[in-house]
Amino acid sequence: MKNKIKLLGILCSLVFGFLAFTTLDKKVVVIDAGHGGEDVGAKVSEFEEKLITEAVAKRIKEQNKNANVEIVLLREGDVNMALKERVLAINNLKPDLVISLHISANSNSNANGVEAYISSKKTFYDQSKEIAETVISNIATTGNLTKRTVSEAPFFILKNSDCPTMLLEMGFLSNEKDRNYITTEKGQDEIAAKILESVK
Repeated sequence: MKNKIKLLGILCSLVFGFLAFTTLDKKVVVIDAGHGGEDVGAKVSEFEEKLITEAVAKRIKEQNKNANVEIVLLREGDVNMALKERVLAINNLKPDLVISLHISANSNSNANGVEAYISSKKTFYDQSKEIAETVISNIATTGNLTKRTVSEAPFFILKNSDCPTMLLEMGFLSNEKDRNYITTEKGQDEIAAKILESVK
């Protein structure tokens, strides 16, 4: 029962907050900061994926000056959200696009770069692939992250969101060069700006 009440509260906050500030002709982009709470995601030394994704998500919202784009943060604060909660909130909002932010880690410390994943389902395949290609290409133009590929994956949020959706891996914590970029304010600001540039 407590979980149901918590979920209802999250949904109400998202939907009513969204309706209060959004006009019908705006492009609505949901930014999903991956992980949160006890789910830290990738971790190298003191650096945790959940905190980096949250920081970039906040910067995307703060930097947005485009009156035609509404940025909705799915997770605000260091809280855990189950995947089903995330998808339910997304599908209630009915956005134009979802970008789920993540950071990679690999036992091979040479693995590096920015990459994206999309669902193989055909409904939004072309739209998802197009925006994913645009986002990773734009982020790579900073010269700090190598452009990798857009691949298909059966991730829950990709399979179950009823709109174009991409999962963005913003570099590798396990790679020193990537880590030195994505853990800085400068790097996070630049990544946020490139994401906004891609969705305008």
